Amino acid sequence: MFTIGDFATMGRVSVRMLRHYDSIGLLQPARVDDHTGYRYYEADQLRRLNRLVALKDLGFTLSEVTRIIDADVDTAELRGMLTLRQSQVAAQIEADSDRLRRIEARLRMIEREGRMSTSSVTVKSVEQLRIASVSGVADSANSEDIAPVIQTLFGELFGPLQVAGVQPAGPIVATYAPTGDGKMTVTAGCTVADGVNVDGLEISTLPGQEQVASYIHEGEMANIGEGYQTLATWIDDNGYVTDGTAREVYLVSHPEPEEKWQTELQMPITASA
Repeated sequence: MFTIGDFATMGRVSVRMLRHYDSIGLLQPARVDDHTGYRYYEADQLRRLNRLVALKDLGFTLSEVTRIIDADVDTAELRGMLTLRQSQVAAQIEADSDRLRRIEARLRMIEREGRMSTSSVTVKSVEQLRIASVSGVADSANSEDIAPVIQTLFGELFGPLQVAGVQPAGPIVATYAPTGDGKMTVTAGCTVADGVNVDGLEISTLPGQEQVASYIHEGEMANIGEGYQTLATWIDDNGYVTDGTAREVYLVSHPEPEEKWQTELQMPITASA
């Protein structure tokens, strides 16, 4: 048998935690000395300790941990439960990381208010493109709503393209258009050559634009809002209006690291009345 200190060392937990588990009946010592009150544990009890620590670290409550362990769930079923919860925790961490990046980006925009340079905004025309595309709807123009939609759409776009062996014949693009009820139609598209068709993808012509305000955003997509605010400032300062639609052209993207990405933001403009 092992003293509580030795057992804590082997189980990589604190003595305080073992005492707590004992007090609530979750992991009791194999023996307690009647005279000294010292707790002693057996090596086989590491099996229970490993399970309860893994379940607790993955967010299960202690009452849930007790029910699962006392039900003597077999290893395969326990692994399945842990794998599922692990995936949920990983997804939450990714969501929290995305939220943190958006907060940092918003703080940078606040810090730059009144000092935002628009000198790199240009006016240009864009030609029509023949694209293979998929579309979806985001609940709002909020980046938190748009990001998962566009990520999913690009997965749905590139899968069929790879299966068909189709290479881009021009830029990869995303378009955004308000639906009128606060939502946003989002389209992921890949320029394809004439005559190319791909099962599962819509083939259409993305119209050209006579005049757009263009800005090159460099770096992570979490900071893309800075680019759109730069465009908005330039459009307003120069007496133009826009219809709320936007197009992103990915000049440099995957597989390059995101900090090296270059994304051209285009918004159609007309002179204000």
